[in-house]
Amino acid sequence: MALRENGIIARYWHFDIFEFSFQFLYNLLFSFLLFFLNLSENRFFSIYRQKKQFTKYYLFNALVVVTATVTGHLLQSELFKDRHVTLITGRGYIARFTLTCILVAIIIHLVLLIRENRKKDSKNEKLKNAYLQTQLELLKKQMDPHLLFNSLSSLSGIVREDQKLAQVYIFHLSKVFRNALVYSKSTLVSVSEELDTLKSYQKLISLRLEDAFSVNIEVDTKVSNYQIPHLSLQPLLENAAKHNIATKEKPLEICIYSEGDFLVITNNLQPLSIQENSTGIGLANLHERFFLLTQKEIEIQRTKDLFIVKLPLTI
Repeated sequence: MALRENGIIARYWHFDIFEFSFQFLYNLLFSFLLFFLNLSENRFFSIYRQKKQFTKYYLFNALVVVTATVTGHLLQSELFKDRHVTLITGRGYIARFTLTCILVAIIIHLVLLIRENRKKDSKNEKLKNAYLQTQLELLKKQMDPHLLFNSLSSLSGIVREDQKLAQVYIFHLSKVFRNALVYSKSTLVSVSEELDTLKSYQKLISLRLEDAFSVNIEVDTKVSNYQIPHLSLQPLLENAAKHNIATKEKPLEICIYSEGDFLVITNNLQPLSIQENSTGIGLANLHERFFLLTQKEIEIQRTKDLFIVKLPLTI
């Protein structure tokens, strides 16, 4: 409007690109100053807001606005005194800075809301992780005595029959619990590590059932580094040996292989005529740990001849 030679504004104001640049930069610095003073964590005006001392908070902000308005008006009037009427400059600063303060206040409020939401999300995530860790520890504490009880029950029978065989059994039993201790702080282990841990447990069952038990492992090397909850396979071998006939005439055969993003464990179905009492800890514990650690569920299928469990793998 000041560029229009015959316009009303042009009578009182002569446009100058340097004066316009000064106004723009000064207003930009004023906005930055308000953001800096109000959004700096645990410093400047943020301290008063965090302590809910709102009187001081608004008073200091108002003081900054008034000081910046007066300073800008005086500087512009002095630097460009031949370009305009001083009264218009003052009113211009009041109008511009009032609008700037409103916009800056809205943005500051939005930034504070975003920060608060992030803090709440972070806190909720920490609480969730703590809860999951507690749940997993409870499940581990529940599983270890269960595994020990079943192993010792088998050991008592072997000791009566063959002391040398019992020594071999104790050797592999110690390896099972050594591995359990090594990975006690781990929630997820690689498939290759879990299969290594399984070998000693597999040997324990083989010593007990002799030629009536076999495990065939055909896992693609591509999934060797995929992860799986620690002690995932032992409960499945234990359940298969506990609930199925295993004789030389009807051997119990277990197959472990990879299928896409799943580790599949199958055993031939030949149920005992009289089922042993079961606490149900094995599969229930396994299912719960998979859900807590991977948010995925194990898949259980039962056909006429096979019992199939599919464990989802995590990359």
